[in-house]
Amino acid sequence: MSSKKKNKDLHPCLVVADDSGNIYDEPDLLMLVRRGEQWGLPRPDELMPLPKESELFLLPGRKAVGYNPETGEAEEVDGLAVAAFAAPGYTLSGHPVYETEEDARMLPLFAYGAVGFAEDRFWICARRVDMDPRQQFSHIRKGLIEKNVRQLLETYPDNRLVAHILTNCVMRYDCPAARNFSLGRYEAPLPSSRTCNARCIGCISSQEQDSPIEVTPQCRLTFTPTPEELVQVMEIHAARETKRPIFSFGQGCEGDPLMNPELLCAAVRLYRERGGAGTVNCNTNASRPEAVEALAKAGLSAMRVSLNSAREELYTRYYRPHGYSFADVRRSIAVGRENGLFICLNLLYFPGITDTEEELRALSDLVGSCGVSMIQWRNLNIDPEYYLELMQDFAHGPSMGLRSFMKRLKKACPWLQYGYFNPYVGAKAEVPAPMPGTWCPPRVEDALQDAPEATEADGENEPGESGGHDEQGDHGQQEGQQNGQQDGQQQGQ
Repeated sequence: MSSKKKNKDLHPCLVVADDSGNIYDEPDLLMLVRRGEQWGLPRPDELMPLPKESELFLLPGRKAVGYNPETGEAEEVDGLAVAAFAAPGYTLSGHPVYETEEDARMLPLFAYGAVGFAEDRFWICARRVDMDPRQQFSHIRKGLIEKNVRQLLETYPDNRLVAHILTNCVMRYDCPAARNFSLGRYEAPLPSSRTCNARCIGCISSQEQDSPIEVTPQCRLTFTPTPEELVQVMEIHAARETKRPIFSFGQGCEGDPLMNPELLCAAVRLYRERGGAGTVNCNTNASRPEAVEALAKAGLSAMRVSLNSAREELYTRYYRPHGYSFADVRRSIAVGRENGLFICLNLLYFPGITDTEEELRALSDLVGSCGVSMIQWRNLNIDPEYYLELMQDFAHGPSMGLRSFMKRLKKACPWLQYGYFNPYVGAKAEVPAPMPGTWCPPRVEDALQDAPEATEADGENEPGESGGHDEQGDHGQQEGQQNGQQDGQQQGQ
């Protein structure tokens, strides 16, 4: 049974918090959802129980707003708004509705999902896009991560990168990728760059002095590792994760890895020359096509390109590139595909701006024309009102919703894979995307029709299932209920 049919009679109530942090429901008011400038009731097909390892945030300086079914009007209440931070693997399809007080401080860099209460549980507007349990930690034996950190630090006392990953990324930031490195499983981080040629509005490791964002959840790398230090991290991980090891340059604690391509090429080449297997991936803003080509020839397997929009104007407004353009990003993607890389887009999804006709046309063109194989549906971690203000000069059509947007994009580009995490593609990927310049766009009348129902493998999963580079986009789970002003854990870029 589809989630739409299953939840058609479900009407979650508004969730509110008092000044002491106690969360309760308002039974006379219904949950409202914000998609861009639109307010409305949640769609039945987007409601799902709050996933395990998700958390709730209180939103200081913001009064909760619900829908009064008797009057047919939105109604503000005397209580704080509440938002949900969804566990990794889930993409939020709507923000909470609230009224912001004049002296309210900007919300920190998290994703804020609409949340309601019904049938003795919390409900959110979201969709599960990846079944991989990669960032689930609730079943990990207490103290195991700390024990492994101590052992690895004792075994490799001279490797600065090992020390950074374990002492900063694990113990300070609770970075999921770093925690997995300590556990010897899944994907290992390879931070390498101290600088960046973008000035992203939502960068989690560096903000300009006049930025209205007061706190960055992570601090930037303070040294440049050597090729030998990088390769040793890779070999440590490969010796413990023997089935499907993944290694990723480009983490939240660094700038962009393509700023130092010679270092990356030397490390990848050395690792491969020593017989190193597995997927070597680069999370990047993809600003340097020549660096992408060199890395592919050195032995890179995959590249994940971060972007908030496939429209140049919106991309530039958020990334504020320095010394490169959106045309360079498109060219880097094409060059990567031409050289056999598995290309993913780290799409920073924002309801009401991403899921529009304008974005669908631009994104399908980028995917098809440049040879993208996968979309990773990430939540844009930012104060929703700040982002809307940032993008207010641009036209945005009505929100079609995440589910419909995904279906229609898949119809235009049927080879596309959907997910949340970097996939294992081996040392040399089998690339499903067409070569640049060979894609034939569908007719407009066909592209505007909804695609057939997606399968579970496409991210069309039943609500309530359990499972697990960008400057943000990989934020990790939070522990305990969070006030929206607290720092949280991140995964790397």
